[in-house]
Amino acid sequence: MSTIELTRREFVHDTAAAATVLAVGASATQAARNKPLNYNPNMEYRPLGKTGLMISAVCLGGHWKRVDTMVPGVFKGKGWLSAGLDDPGFKKNRRDVVTRCIEMGMNYIDACTREEVQAYSEALRGRREQMYLGCSWYQNEMRFPNFRTAKALLETLDKGMKDCKLDYVDLWRITMHEQSGKHSEGEVEEMMKALEIAKKQGKARFTGFSSHDRPHIKWMIEKSPQIVDVIVTPYTAKTKELPADSLFETLRKYQVGMFGIKPFAGTSLFKGDSSLNSPTAEEDDRLAREAIRYILCNPAVTAPIPGLINTHQVDNVAKAVQERRTLDKAEAEHLELAMNEAWEKLPADYQWLKNWEYV
Repeated sequence: MSTIELTRREFVHDTAAAATVLAVGASATQAARNKPLNYNPNMEYRPLGKTGLMISAVCLGGHWKRVDTMVPGVFKGKGWLSAGLDDPGFKKNRRDVVTRCIEMGMNYIDACTREEVQAYSEALRGRREQMYLGCSWYQNEMRFPNFRTAKALLETLDKGMKDCKLDYVDLWRITMHEQSGKHSEGEVEEMMKALEIAKKQGKARFTGFSSHDRPHIKWMIEKSPQIVDVIVTPYTAKTKELPADSLFETLRKYQVGMFGIKPFAGTSLFKGDSSLNSPTAEEDDRLAREAIRYILCNPAVTAPIPGLINTHQVDNVAKAVQERRTLDKAEAEHLELAMNEAWEKLPADYQWLKNWEYV
């Protein structure tokens, strides 16, 4: 691919060619013969389900929950989504983090809010082809009643792409209600229709959804395996695969990629405030690496997607990929103790995460 941004015609041509290859039974092994995007010999790459893409074993999640420790005063209101997107310090921070991700061999950014898509589209300006970009505009998607028809969802995609100056998205992963089983079957059909149309129109290379409802996720994959390429769902350093009837059985059967959110239980795993001069910075770095290594022991997980607020954190999670995968006894006990403490201090609105210990 040239350094010029991918045109719609080239995209449709390449997507059609890829679909033809997949149709004749190309496997992840075949895809692995091609050098992954942003290839770095120190990074591991894993197949994103049946898409044919090889994704870095750790990727960049969209959240920037503690970025105010790096850019003081950037939050203009309550909560991290109030960050001033035009703040020069914030824009530099996001661009620097993305640059370091590229240098370390990471190749996917997951953005699930209007603000995240805007911020990362800006951070990728002039180098869009250097990162796969997964997008969701949750404020105008399935969580809200006015956006539960194919027409409304496609309008959200069109407006979001226009506002962010995007010609295409690599993954449109619609954000559903966390307990997506609350959606009616008709609403799910409308969502699948929107995803299918977006793919046919060349606006989204691949499609999927985000949900925290395991039985419903399985049902949706089984109902529409040709549409569901990827899911985005929780996976923490406490998560374990059930011995039978696990969600991961379904992911493997239908070759669905998975990005794991909340790898650090929000920020509850850490003892400090994530600032570079935190007195617990070394301990928190160690815990972050142990959590990433633990999660990557499950090959059904394509990649965890932690939010990262500085280049040091990028380097740290990339280092975890290079370290020995299986935790030794001391490391396992260290991480288990820290996760038990994290469970104790989960905020009220994160108590649901405890339901993701056995999946």
